Amino acid sequence: MNKTSEVIKPLVRQLGKKFSVGLGIDLPSLESSEIFKWFLVSILFGARISETIAVKTYREFEKEKILSSETILRTGWDGLVEILDRGGYVRYDFKTATKLLEVMGSLKDKYRGNLNALHEDSLDSRDLERRIKNLGKGIGEVTVGIFLRELRGLWKKANPPLSPLVLTAMRNLALLDRETVNRSALPSLKFLWERNFVKGRNFADLEVALLRLGKNWCRPGKCKECRLKKYCPSTKEKTLR
Repeated sequence: MNKTSEVIKPLVRQLGKKFSVGLGIDLPSLESSEIFKWFLVSILFGARISETIAVKTYREFEKEKILSSETILRTGWDGLVEILDRGGYVRYDFKTATKLLEVMGSLKDKYRGNLNALHEDSLDSRDLERRIKNLGKGIGEVTVGIFLRELRGLWKKANPPLSPLVLTAMRNLALLDRETVNRSALPSLKFLWERNFVKGRNFADLEVALLRLGKNWCRPGKCKECRLKKYCPSTKEKTLR
């Protein structure tokens, strides 16, 4: 087992910048408009498409000032397809435009377009996840996980399970025993963070850092190129084989 503090600090400092922060979205303000922007990003990120294209597409929405359920509904299907195409969503443009109209219509009808109201109406974390999914059939586990991950610690009821990518990175860094079941991983990671926190950062930064590590290096098996390889027992094991 490596020394946890020696792993967590460089991990968070190198890879822990939250996606919302990178996009200039102020989630800690808890302003409905800022949370909506992150919700839109989460829908775009939830598709089987590259992060680069998702970010470019969000910037197109931002440029056109289409950043609320009302403006998306007013834009209509044809207008949304045009924006999605400019962002690079050519293969998913029709499907995504239809999904956005369904979800925004539901959000407006049920919660007046206000995601904070959805959170307040939720009984607990599970109910919160269920309500988000029920906004439209195109909202699944991946989108919900992306959306709530960076709201953890901001919304009281935001407590999604850890992504499989996070679990993979945790196991490779020996932050989680191989035999530990998934449902025990979240409290284990929170325990580690409480004892090895990085000043000026929060738990969501650690979670995002592990996600990036899992997505960009662990899952594709790019151990030799990994920025954290000097701290990774898994990389050392592979080198010795």
